[in-house]
Amino acid sequence: MHRLPLRVLDALVLLWLVTTLTFALLHLAPGDPATLLIAPTATAEEAARVRATLGLDAPLLVQYARWLGGVLTGDLGTSLIRALPVRTVIAEALPVSLFLGGVSMLISFVAGTLLGLVQALRAAPRLDRALSLVSVALFAAPSFWLALALVALFTSGVALLGLPEYLRLPAFGMQSPASAGDAAWSDRWRHAVLPLLVLSVPGVAGVARYARQSIRDASGAPFVTSAYARGLSRSRVEWRYVLRLSLTPLVVLFGLTLPGVIAGSVFVEQVFAWPGLGRAMLSAIGARDYPVVLGLTLVYAASVIAANLLADWCLWLLDPRRRQ
Repeated sequence: MHRLPLRVLDALVLLWLVTTLTFALLHLAPGDPATLLIAPTATAEEAARVRATLGLDAPLLVQYARWLGGVLTGDLGTSLIRALPVRTVIAEALPVSLFLGGVSMLISFVAGTLLGLVQALRAAPRLDRALSLVSVALFAAPSFWLALALVALFTSGVALLGLPEYLRLPAFGMQSPASAGDAAWSDRWRHAVLPLLVLSVPGVAGVARYARQSIRDASGAPFVTSAYARGLSRSRVEWRYVLRLSLTPLVVLFGLTLPGVIAGSVFVEQVFAWPGLGRAMLSAIGARDYPVVLGLTLVYAASVIAANLLADWCLWLLDPRRRQ
């Protein structure tokens, strides 16, 4: 870990490059956010006044220096459309994305690892092939298609197929307007079922395929064979040796997947009308709300870079060869 300071410095430089490139692309793209804030009949003087109020009349380098100076002091600016601090916009949306991403990621890794374990060590060849085929199909299914299919199935499809009424799930929003008290929690969980399914099903399929291959590779290692030769039970060898050896590639996968906790539910939040970071980003892009787009880009980029650093640190702990 003596190289950790250098890794952190590289991460900071990469974060600066990503945000700087995003700033340049946003401001060089055709269009003017001021035109969305004034009436169509506004005069040129009124438009110029709005641009001056928003600070859009300054040269691009001056705008960049102002924005970067604000970021370094913890000020991400003010939303052009909502007139709220960008930190407030992010603070309102972040818990929603953390809930959807965190729960779906937990389900994906727990269920996917167990399914991969069954496929690698317990399933018959035909069952293994069938599960692999289903995993590929579910992993390749586009999120928006899966979301719309589940909405159709668990709303009008419940009645058409004659399924029990309790399977009729709400498709949009986080909570019914009339729910209150203790009933509000169960109502929120019912609203969360479909978004979590859309996020978890491809995740379980992807982790299962990765875990299956990792566990199969680990089960063929020489020291695993020698463990069997010493008379150790099958379950002990699998849990103590095979799973431990296959943990390293799973940690790498976890590090690559971790940014999805806050950045992986963009389409799901839009389809199901959940007010998370993804929906906030799409709204800000459509409204050319520069400060919000830049603030969310900073959050997304920082989460990806931090996840990679965390994965490196976990691998250093798990693999003694990396400490040499």
